[in-house]
Amino acid sequence: MEVNATRICNILLGLPEVKVLGVDDQQGKPLAVYIECSRATPICSKCRRSARVKDRSLVELTDLPAFGRPVRLMWSKRRWVCTNGECPQKSWTEENHHIASPRMSMTDRAGRWVTEQVGRYVRSINEVANDLGCAWHTINDTVVAYGKALVDDDPGRIGAVTALGLDELLFFRKGAWHTLQWATCLVDVQEGTLLDLVEGRTTKAPSAWLQAREASWKEQIRYGTLDLCGTFKAVFDKELPHITQVADPFHVIKLANSKLDECRRRVQNATVGHRGRKSDPLYRCRRLLTKARERLDEQGQEKLVGLLKAGDPDGEVATAWQAKEAIRALYLHTDAELALQWVETLGADLKDADKPEEVRSLGRMLLRWKNQIAAWHEAQVTNGPTETMNNLIKRVKRAAFGSTNFTNFRIRSLLYAGRPNWSRLQSVTPR
Repeated sequence: MEVNATRICNILLGLPEVKVLGVDDQQGKPLAVYIECSRATPICSKCRRSARVKDRSLVELTDLPAFGRPVRLMWSKRRWVCTNGECPQKSWTEENHHIASPRMSMTDRAGRWVTEQVGRYVRSINEVANDLGCAWHTINDTVVAYGKALVDDDPGRIGAVTALGLDELLFFRKGAWHTLQWATCLVDVQEGTLLDLVEGRTTKAPSAWLQAREASWKEQIRYGTLDLCGTFKAVFDKELPHITQVADPFHVIKLANSKLDECRRRVQNATVGHRGRKSDPLYRCRRLLTKARERLDEQGQEKLVGLLKAGDPDGEVATAWQAKEAIRALYLHTDAELALQWVETLGADLKDADKPEEVRSLGRMLLRWKNQIAAWHEAQVTNGPTETMNNLIKRVKRAAFGSTNFTNFRIRSLLYAGRPNWSRLQSVTPR
């Protein structure tokens, strides 16, 4: 058991090569611990002569709480000067990375702790700032500095990718007119990892990100998943022409359902002259129309047929429903060659002039994306992991109550969804 008072103070402080000079305990204020480095007198790096203390400056650093109280380290920093008057070194200020990195307003251990709290556990910056009794910007600047070093300086974080997914994400609404600002997610679909976030949803930013990767890394990519977005198709066509593009089945069926709903609403207005009301047949069957055929029991099927007879005199909604079910049936097997023939035949059939306009639009979509739709049967990869990353990023947005600074948004999203190697946090150098 240690009984020396000086040694006890050093143990409680938990910092090597540091001497506790005193403690200022004022009610209602953070506990101020005055320290100085206990290292020996340094040697000039130019002429190898000993140095002397020129002056001292007091630097205030936010530290981890102690016994439920905020703490400030008051570091008496010495400024050294070479004893050789002709030395070009002049003077320099002592540094101790165990205490704090240069130009940081928080101790090194506190900086690493807040980075893990905000990035890994998705705590709000304001909540962590209240724990430490400091300003919001103190925490945010620290998280960005350590976070950049953790996610951007780790060459092993982005490994070999065989399936790359692209998807847009709403960043925030800007200005009085609430203009939508977007970001684009790049996701390793096989591993379910967020590779990066880039600003905007045009071809420019994701193309630039891919151009910055090595050719050997891009050659390993076999599949590119997308959600029937022409922008992301253009990115894959230009930057990764060798890959197989895969249209996400969920979005294909979702589009079929949306066309079915458009047809139902148009027929509703044409037949009764107003939007759907609870007594209207087409409005009453709106949920039954979106259900899979095999999930309808005998009573449900009878109800659907009866309501369509009552509210769909020309059979347009029934045709759209059958088209939706035909597209769903496309995913009941895994034969890529058969799927391509199916899509071509179905697309040509749905384009007939006697079909409703929404069904014709659906047929044109099938023919335009036939290769990407059929590719799923070979690749068996979807955009599901990309949508998962979107949900994780939305959790970060909720914790922050929104974000307008893309740098902050990107770092916090990558810390949470990018699977950084958290064991490196104790060794990274903030930047």
